[in-house]
Amino acid sequence: MGQASEIKNQYKKRTLFQETWRRLVKNRGAMLGMGFLLLLVLAAALSPVIFDYEVDVIGQNMQDRLMGPCAAHWFGTDEYGRDLFARVVYGARYSLIIGVGSVLLGLIVGTILGSQAGFHGGITDSIIMRGIDIFYSIPNIMTAVVIVSLLGPSTVNLMIALAFSCASSFARIVRASVMTIRDQEYVESSYAMGLPTWKIIVKHILPNCLSPIIVQITLLIGTTIISASSLSFLGIGVPAPAPEWGALLSAGRGHIRDASYMCIIPGLAIMFTVLALNLLGDGLRDALDPKLKK
Repeated sequence: MGQASEIKNQYKKRTLFQETWRRLVKNRGAMLGMGFLLLLVLAAALSPVIFDYEVDVIGQNMQDRLMGPCAAHWFGTDEYGRDLFARVVYGARYSLIIGVGSVLLGLIVGTILGSQAGFHGGITDSIIMRGIDIFYSIPNIMTAVVIVSLLGPSTVNLMIALAFSCASSFARIVRASVMTIRDQEYVESSYAMGLPTWKIIVKHILPNCLSPIIVQITLLIGTTIISASSLSFLGIGVPAPAPEWGALLSAGRGHIRDASYMCIIPGLAIMFTVLALNLLGDGLRDALDPKLKK
């Protein structure tokens, strides 16, 4: 009896989460990216506890200006004597909040538009998708610049501006997934039973679209962080004195020759964060791909 129970447990069907996690942990690149992101999120979350914002992050100390990396200042100091390590770690809060917030806002809008276009088809699909195509043809940075210029520079307005490009990407993915699922028998049965359209979409269709959406979320967060840093570099992103990574790059470009670390370190922070997100996204794509099942 005990042996039969062991055999049953051995061949017990894994859940989707268990199967995905089992594949994901075998991907060294994905686990490396996840480890880096967990450390970054932890550092960003604890930064208000570790550093005093008024003293360590924006407080000026002209006696220590432009000091290179040393024991007292691991990443050196800027032209106002502010500790660059504290500013980079604290700046991770802005980059992560903007990246995640913009993508989640775009996910909500894009899922609504894409699901409606894919489920109803016809004129509804044509109107929604042609509008998205027109919007998609405009460079994302240009759209964000216009929106931020109209609304004014702030963290919330920057998130709204960047969410537009995310919404169009999610709408395309959700529409394609919905169109492949809407003709399934269980969906048609639910429709024949008189269930409301929104309930059919939420209960039966969207759960089957999660795989491409999850992968796209990780990839778009990295893209959004780059876009936010670009706008802050141009001076129309997060307003000063917030230590957003793009703003740190912009402040360091005037000292590229005498204090190059002011540009290199924030640039490396952006690069490693985006690289970690891409590694995790690629790993999730491979883990969620049903073609890889053995």
